[in-house]
Amino acid sequence: MTNDPADLTSADYLDGAREMHAAGRPYLAHLLAEEAAQHTTDLATAHSIRAQYPHPTTRKD
Repeated sequence: MTNDPADLTSADYLDGAREMHAAGRPYLAHLLAEEAAQHTTDLATAHSIRAQYPHPTTRKD
């Protein structure tokens, strides 16, 4: 991992999202996943990332 945020990759952000999800921090997981999606050039991959880590206040009624 790097200390310079400009050097972080989509994979780095996604790893962080997984760690935050495992730690029970869904909002941080969502934010990191959103950064991962924004750093991804493939739209289908970005959509998949966002679907895996939806905003924690989003309701599915």
